This record gives sequence, structure tokens and C-alpha cells, in this order.
Amino acid sequence: MPARGLLRVIHSPEDLKKIPREMLPDVAAELREMIVQGVSKTGGHLASSLGVVDLTVALHYVFSCPRDRIVWDVGHQAYAHKILTGRRDAFPSLRTLGGISGFPRIAESPSDAFGTGHSGTSISAALGMAVARDLRKETHKVIAVIGDGSLSSGLALEGLNQAGHQKRDLIVILNDNEWSISQNVGALSGYLNRIMTGKFYTSFRKRVETLLKSMPKGDIMARIGKKAEELTKGFIVPGLLFEELGFTYVGPISGHHIEDLIGTLQNLSNLEGPLLVHVVTAKGKGYPPAEANPEYFHGVGTFDPATGKGTGKAPLPSYTDVFAETVVELGRENPKVVAITAAMCGGTGLIKFRQAFPDRFFDVGIAEGHAVTFAAGLAREGKIPVVAIYSTFLQRAYDQIIHDVCLQNLPVVFAVDRGGIVGSDGATHQGLFDLSFLRHIPNMSVMAPGNESELVRMLRTAVYAGRPAAIRYPRGSFTGAGLEAPTKPIPWGKAELSADGKDLLILAIGTTVAPSLYAAEELGKRGISAAVVNARFVKPLDADLILSLAHRTGRVLTVEENVLAGGFGSAVLEMFEEHGWHPGVFRRLGIRDTFVEHGSQAELRDAHGLNADAVVAEGMRICGHGKTFLPSLFNGIRSRLERIV
Repeated sequence: MPARGLLRVIHSPEDLKKIPREMLPDVAAELREMIVQGVSKTGGHLASSLGVVDLTVALHYVFSCPRDRIVWDVGHQAYAHKILTGRRDAFPSLRTLGGISGFPRIAESPSDAFGTGHSGTSISAALGMAVARDLRKETHKVIAVIGDGSLSSGLALEGLNQAGHQKRDLIVILNDNEWSISQNVGALSGYLNRIMTGKFYTSFRKRVETLLKSMPKGDIMARIGKKAEELTKGFIVPGLLFEELGFTYVGPISGHHIEDLIGTLQNLSNLEGPLLVHVVTAKGKGYPPAEANPEYFHGVGTFDPATGKGTGKAPLPSYTDVFAETVVELGRENPKVVAITAAMCGGTGLIKFRQAFPDRFFDVGIAEGHAVTFAAGLAREGKIPVVAIYSTFLQRAYDQIIHDVCLQNLPVVFAVDRGGIVGSDGATHQGLFDLSFLRHIPNMSVMAPGNESELVRMLRTAVYAGRPAAIRYPRGSFTGAGLEAPTKPIPWGKAELSADGKDLLILAIGTTVAPSLYAAEELGKRGISAAVVNARFVKPLDADLILSLAHRTGRVLTVEENVLAGGFGSAVLEMFEEHGWHPGVFRRLGIRDTFVEHGSQAELRDAHGLNADAVVAEGMRICGHGKTFLPSLFNGIRSRLERIV
């Protein structure tokens, strides 16, 4: 840490206000160093947090958090905010099991005004807070900080629309880190902003407006004066759209000049109604490796802070890598295949497809609902859209999946990346609901590969299915099963008997197949003969195979990396009910009625009973600790009697 050690005396924003203004850049430098050092050990969202350090210092210097509400959009830019609001000493535990979250959380600190992990929510939430403030006749400020990428979200635009209509006192900070209008950040626009937010100009504008309205046809004159002001600003600053939505636009200003930021934010008290302050920042600011490669350092694993190079073992190929290669292969094979993503080209592995087929690749921005309906339109005209979206973000397109794809039975393929436990991003990003919310939609089919070879085969199956189909695969590396050549589609709705047994039937799906096979081996050492079925399909289920094995064993255990409510185990129970048969013993392993917090994938699977040891323990409970001969004999007799009847 720099020699001044200013952060050591800052335990709250009130302590920050005691620091002389000329020393605030030193505070920012210390914050950047702490963030780089901390994230290098835990991984996290580095570039975006570094980009808003100066802005964060200015916000906390001017406003009084938590009395004033600061709502961070997405929230991965809030690391400096966490450090300045009493979590400096806890920062080394960022994103680790039992440590602080990588996103704002109401339960973690009163300074976290709103929990945010998905984009586009800040303006709507902040407007709600502003309305509640006014109903209570309070006077504190409400500030939403939103990135230019998040502003493409439909929800953000909806919030802007209502906020402009409501005319409430609300401050929206637009953090523009794409530098698309950087040429406007200069002496002229800075001078104009200082003039337009100053007391003299504000007072003068009000007096002129009053004077014009007092004249004959005064309302018309006032509107002409307003348009003239907008026209003048429009020549220099790109804020006319926001002005038309009802906001007073301020900017663009540099997001790395703390003194100017403080001056502008302080001047906002002279203005009423909804305000939009356009701040231009650079991702990764202050750390050269992140400035040079902000996409890599957006969400980064552990690295050497001196060089920026990753540490630890070289990562093995991932399921996303397999998807990336396969979708390109399918694109070469079939010109009807197109690929769509929602601002996650790199994360979903579509960079290679974009390079190979630029005219058939579409990044729609942070607009998942639009991505799905856009895909439906393509499918209606004979294309085969592959929509690659993380499980946690696909939740935002639920209505479009139902009405625009499945109701019309259009052949859209959903590549659902990061299905299951994702790890340190925590509750907002765990992909634990997709099996439930996808399988109950008519016409939708749902698959989950047990290994990388099955992912390749399932993609081929889905692309040529001619109907809506979702393939859910995990974050993480290969199982080591290897890839088959040539790859053939998986027979529709067919499971695989991976291990045979007579005492217990273990039905596994996706990531739970490998630990279930290992558990079967361990159970065998304890005298319990367990069959393991790799279900492959959650919908449709392979009723013939599952029922025949269930009749034989009489004991069934389902294992899934999904919430139990409405998930894979529920689907199996429903199938048994439809066929008028119920096993003697039925148990489900999965995520109970809870949100899964942050930690490593292994730690979280251990904590929630989704490892081989948990399967072994449950299998032994079901089978009476290995005393299996008589129950197996009884179940066999019962199965034969049922067939006769």
C-alpha cells in the first residue's frame, strides 16, 4: 500500500470526508492497489471496478451513504464502494465461502441500498426508492450508477421512461466506458457543464422561464426558449435523447478527474427533477494489464499482480470450448445455422463462430428477451438459431420462451451455459432453476450432457430436431471422457444405462452422472448393487428404461444440480404417477428451498450434498446399510406380479 496509508483511517464515508480534497487521488490510488491485490488472490470483476474508483470516491465524498441511497447496476463495479463502507478488512475474503459477496447485498451492509447481480435494474429500483422517499416526505438523495452496456437493457429504458414522466428528484450516473463520445470530453463541454449546473445559470434560467410565461402566449415562448437551450447543448453534448425523456442532461465529463466530479455532483443540488450525469471512464484504469485487455480482466481468475498473468495450472478445455468448436462445425455443415448472444460473445464461446460467419452472428446487447424473440423471427423464416445465454440470464426471457418460441413450436436451440452451480459469483449467478422453468413449457425439450462427448452429440440432435430444444451444460472443464468421432445424434428421449445393479436405481442428469458412477462403485464395496442411469433428457424422459429398472430395484434415488422444486426428480415422480406405479422408496438429492451463496464449485457441492459421498450416504440409508438380499428378492417378486396383473 502507498506510504500515506490513507485507507487505514477510512472506516466509513464520513471518514472519507475528513480527508483533504487534494489528497483524494491518493485515496483512489490506494483503492486501486487494494482491489488489484485482493482480486489477484480470489478472482473477480477487476476492470469494471477499477474504472469507477475515482467516481466512487467522489460519490462518497459528496453524498452521505447510507442515508443517501446509491444503487449500483449489475454490482460488479462496487468493490471500491465496499472498501469505503466498512468492509476494508473483509475485502480479502471477497467471493470466498463465508466471505463478502462480489455484488452489493442488502444483508451485508446498510450501505448496499439494493442487491444487484443482473443488469438494467438500477433505475427502476432507484425510482421506487425515490417515490417512497417522497411519500415519507424525506429529503435524501437517490443515485443510480449504470453502465452504457446496461443501458441497452429494456428494463433500464423502461425505468428511464417512467422516471422522466414522474419528475421526481433522482440522479442517474451513466458510466460510459466505451469512449464512444470521448471527443466531447474537453474544455468546452466541461465549461458548459459547470455553467449549466451552477447556481447563477439555474437561477437565471428559472427567472427567464417565469418572465416568458408571463408574456402573451407565454407557454409557447417558454417552449421555444427550452428548445433553443436544447439545441445549443445538442451541438456539443449527446444528451438530447435524455432531455426528451424528461431528464436534465449533464455531461459528458471525465470520470477520472475527482475534483471536477465533486464540483459537478455538488452543483446537482441546484437542479430539480430527474438528472442524468454522463461520466466517461476507462475500464481497468490505473492497472496497465487491465487497461490493455479489459475483456480478459472483466471477470478474471487468480493472477500475478506484477504481470497480470494467470497463476495456477493451465485451465483444461471447458464445456464452453466444446460448444464453441461444435457450433462452428454445425455452421459449416448447415448454412441455416445462425448464432445469437446477449452481450456475452466471449463468455459463451461464440468468438470463433463470429469470425467464421460474421453475417450469421448476432450480439443483441444486454437484451435477453429480445434475443429470444429475434431468434423466433429467424426460425419462422427457415433459419436454425442457436441462442447461447447463461442459465442465470436466460431467466429474464421466460415469457419470450413460452409465447414466442414454444407456443409457436419454432426450432430454436437454447445453449444454456453455466447450468448448475457456478461458484464464486454467488446467488445471483447460480444456474439452478433452468431444469424447472424449461421442462414445464409445452413443446420444449431439455437435455443435459454427462460429459463433453454428449454435449457435441446433443447439439447435433437439437439442431436437426425441428422443434424447441434446450441443452444445459455446466461451467467447468472436461470430465476426461474424450470426444467421439464421428459424432452421431443421440436417439431422441433415450437414456443410457451406465452401470447395472439390482438393489438401487440411481437416476442422474448432467454433472451428477460422474459422482453417481463413483458412488455406485463405493456402494458395491459395501454390499449394495446400484444401477446408474445417465438420463440425458429431462424431457422427454426414457420411461421404458427407467420403469423397467425401477420395477426391479423398488428403490429410486434421483440426483440433480438444480432446485428440487419442479426439477428432474419431480419429473421422474410425475412419470411414475402417469404410469400408475410408485417405488417402495423414493429419494431426491438436489438444492433445497434456498439460494446458494458464493464459494468454489467443489465447496458448494459439498455443502449442499451434491457429491459422491452424499450419494453413497443416501444410498446406504435407502438400502438399510447393505442388507439387500431379502428386499431385492421381494422387489423382484413384486415386479413380476405387477406385470402379470
